Amino acid sequence: MTAPPSTPLQPPPRAPALIAGPARAIWLTADGELEALSHEEAARRARAMAPLVCQAKAAAVRLRTGPFRALDLLELFAFVYPARFCLPTPGGLAEALGLPPPLDAEQRAIALVQAATRLLSDLAGRSDRNGILSAQARTLAEAGWSWGPSVLAAMAVDASETQHRSGLDVWLRLPEWSEPPPGPPPGQTPVTDAEARERLAVLLGPDAEGRPQQAEYAGEAAYAFLPRDVPGMPNLVLSEAGTGIGKTLGYIAPASLWAERNRGTVWISTYTKNLQRQVDQELDRLYPDPRVKREKAVVRKGRENYLCLLNFQDAVAAARGRAEQTIALTLMARWAEASRDGDMVGGDFPAWLAELLGRAATLNLTDHRGECIYSACPHYSRCYIEHSRRKSAHAELVIANHALVMIRAALDEDDAQIPTRYVFDEGHHLFDAADSAFAAEISGVEGAELRRWLLGPEARGRASRARGLEARIEDLVVPDDEARDAMGQVLGAARLLAGPGWLARLQEGAPQGPMETFLARVRQHVLARTDNAQTPYSIETGTADPVPGLPPAADDLDVALERLHRPLLALARHLHKRLDDEADELDTATRVRIEAGVRSIRRRADTVLAWRGMLAALRDETPAEFVDWFGIDRFRGHDADIGMHRHWVDPTIPFARALLSRAHGAVVTSATLRDHGPESPDDWRSAEVRTGALHLPKPAHRISLPSPFDYGAHTRLFVVTDVNRNDPDQIAAAYRELFKASGGGALGLFTAIQRLRAVHGRIAPALEAANLPLYAQHVDAMDTGTLVDIFRAEEDSCLLGTDAVRDGVDVPGRALRLIVFDRVPWPRPDIMHRARKQAFGGGIYDDMLVRLRLKQAFGRLLRRADDRGVFVLLDRMLPSRLKTAFPPGVEVERLGLADCIARTTEFLQQSPD
Repeated sequence: MTAPPSTPLQPPPRAPALIAGPARAIWLTADGELEALSHEEAARRARAMAPLVCQAKAAAVRLRTGPFRALDLLELFAFVYPARFCLPTPGGLAEALGLPPPLDAEQRAIALVQAATRLLSDLAGRSDRNGILSAQARTLAEAGWSWGPSVLAAMAVDASETQHRSGLDVWLRLPEWSEPPPGPPPGQTPVTDAEARERLAVLLGPDAEGRPQQAEYAGEAAYAFLPRDVPGMPNLVLSEAGTGIGKTLGYIAPASLWAERNRGTVWISTYTKNLQRQVDQELDRLYPDPRVKREKAVVRKGRENYLCLLNFQDAVAAARGRAEQTIALTLMARWAEASRDGDMVGGDFPAWLAELLGRAATLNLTDHRGECIYSACPHYSRCYIEHSRRKSAHAELVIANHALVMIRAALDEDDAQIPTRYVFDEGHHLFDAADSAFAAEISGVEGAELRRWLLGPEARGRASRARGLEARIEDLVVPDDEARDAMGQVLGAARLLAGPGWLARLQEGAPQGPMETFLARVRQHVLARTDNAQTPYSIETGTADPVPGLPPAADDLDVALERLHRPLLALARHLHKRLDDEADELDTATRVRIEAGVRSIRRRADTVLAWRGMLAALRDETPAEFVDWFGIDRFRGHDADIGMHRHWVDPTIPFARALLSRAHGAVVTSATLRDHGPESPDDWRSAEVRTGALHLPKPAHRISLPSPFDYGAHTRLFVVTDVNRNDPDQIAAAYRELFKASGGGALGLFTAIQRLRAVHGRIAPALEAANLPLYAQHVDAMDTGTLVDIFRAEEDSCLLGTDAVRDGVDVPGRALRLIVFDRVPWPRPDIMHRARKQAFGGGIYDDMLVRLRLKQAFGRLLRRADDRGVFVLLDRMLPSRLKTAFPPGVEVERLGLADCIARTTEFLQQSPD
């Protein structure tokens, strides 16, 4: 959107512009003169004269200086165009505003001035019928916002006019949702192979290129949408579909047809936020009218992803007289009113805004501590979370993520929103998602969190809206003497859990209460049994032969937990009884509060029961289906948590019991669902083990469709044989020269964060000199999704990352033409892996994991039929048995670094024909 022709261009503030690169800075003076400066000189000037910048905090990090006052273009963009996508780079701003793309650092500095002019001009032509925009502009100016004077001038707002409102009360202007009546259960009309193919043809349109494999995929996936014949025996489809098949529309076709025909809901679950967003975009084909799409399709996430309006209101009240917080919350109000659904993690909330404004005024405003008071909240009828829950109950398609789906299954939520049909895309991640959802830990962090949920905040001088259990539901238990007695017992027992300051007390050797005493003994055990207690990384040990004092401490904690578990169950039972005893008296809001309270209390009681089971294993032994260990979690070299951990050896067992066996049909799909070992090239068992299909009585329906891409012609795979993988200088030199050989478009993958950072520091100056932008996970102050978006948009940029980048990158075209992997990605040999290795076949299990990781990484290279790319492994120790990870027709060539560089240049410079 640009300014109307009648609106004159608004001049930007008379200020210099700053671009901070890895090795040098570009300074554009207010008079238009370009200068190349050292970091030291650029930092000195920035502190003196508030330059135009893009991402001020990132610029300060690169200049190795503290925060400085700046005119950050991202803040202005967030004010003018809240909830609109924009990459946090000068090029991203230019693209979002329709400006010419800058090609080098000098042009990027000029682009900042152009972006400021465009944004202020667009603001000058903006309508402000209700005066909210003007009120927000005055609020920002009065708080000392750097852009305040320019914004007021562009809007022709009188700064001296009396301010009657702040514009922050967004909770009063959001639309209210209404409680829809419960719908009937879905029908059982099947979707046939032919019908799924016909729906796919409609989605693709008459001019689409024929893709017989995609049509076959849609027809086979329809098996999951046939009626179930026997309870506990779902129609499960395991579908491995190679890159280029078009599986997203392939499963949307039968899923949408079943939902429409049966008035039911299909949950489409993904692992990465990137794919969740892609699926949502693909649904534009199914629902071209945005109004219809809002009714028929819902993006659903956990409560901790959404802005809590009550948290926001409390933050606004606490910010009075505090300029920095007022500025941040005003920009948040702009976003909250423009947002599609209030989703702050992967939705339309700019991830870079959290970096600019700080977590306290952004991500910490979500409901991430179990503080929700449901219908007792004054904003309940406008709540983003409750709106999303109600929409998903009546939508045709819900786009969720594995974490939410697993948590719902783990909590055994038995309500009307439990779907009968699922599609699990990125199905190769189901094992890991289940592992996280069905795990348990007795730790200081978990204990303190439960205590805070029960008692409320106890630390003096710390402002918080959080209230304890009694304050949240006191009015619900008043009529019942036994319920009040149970509440009193719960609150008394809660004080036996880890309390505020528990970690400091453990480090000082002064634990308080049975939980802290137990954790102190766990800490002693871990430090005594590890070989390198001074390592900055997390450490762990087994639970066998505990140190003296640990067993009696565990027994004391078990007694304390029993004192908590029993009244929790009693309290939940008495509350639930009210729903029956007072069925003719309770209003809807009270019933909702009671039901929510019962669910929450029972959930905590289940947690306490799981803890008691873990403690019992220290007296007896760990059940064969679990693996237990003690650990000290460290963050940046400092202890962050201490505790006892329990995981299922095979987490797909509870997943199959809690979710798959209750479903009527499910599709589990991925391009890398199966392992192809040298002795078992058609191994479906690996897919069954990793997805839970092995634990169902009815065999899964299998689909295998190879990629239509010609990997032999369009890719090259080199293993470098003369680089010492343990020498950081040699590894960095290899990355530097290979990235220069490809001219950018390069993804560097690492198996350790420490090596990533070491390589980044060594290659950044050289790549900057070659005009190849370099970004890095765990280095740049941006979340992984934003880094991938930048990498996708800037064709000649380079990106360094770990496994999260390996699995989450979907970059078609020349923007990804080279992948360099630092070494064979063997699994970390920790206690949990050791148990699974023993259970799943020893070295065969290790080989399977590595092949799947290599397969997933190599699959990033080709996303379209005309893509070309090179895959380089800087590890001569690649066993030949792992070569089957790569597509047929791809030859593994072993050669020296110099030859690899030359071959990479030659191949990527060849004509695609």
